[in-house]
Amino acid sequence: MGMNEIYLTQLGYEKLTEELDYLKTVKRREISQQIAKARAMGDLSENAEYDAAKEAQAHTEKKIQELEDKLSRARIIEHENISADKIYVGAKVRFLDKDTQEESEYLMVSPPEADYTQNKISIESPIGRALMGHKEGDIVEIKVPAGLLTYQIIHISR
Repeated sequence: MGMNEIYLTQLGYEKLTEELDYLKTVKRREISQQIAKARAMGDLSENAEYDAAKEAQAHTEKKIQELEDKLSRARIIEHENISADKIYVGAKVRFLDKDTQEESEYLMVSPPEADYTQNKISIESPIGRALMGHKEGDIVEIKVPAGLLTYQIIHISR
């Protein structure tokens, strides 16, 4: 697993591709129009609209580059031959918090897809990192800012 590879789910990959297409077509066109409009207003030295449009352009181009870079290094998890009995990206993990006796379920995702409100945790987060590679029945201790979490892995599914 090269450091430069980014693992995405098919859905995550499609989301990034859509965002890239939007930026390259709609957004670029909008910004060119704003710049043209601002140019038509005359004196560029004190033209706030022109500055704002140029800034938006720089920001958009940077975002396009980042997305292109990400997508060029992306590997689709569903296509990878990853063992299903251990925790990797794309695994759904059910575990028991040994302190509170509460059960939770998380979906392990790549950082761009992480969304705590939907129980999607990044494999690069402290919890995600600690769970990676473990299998059912394992007890995992995770150091977090608030102290130590002790999780027992109950079930792993894909």
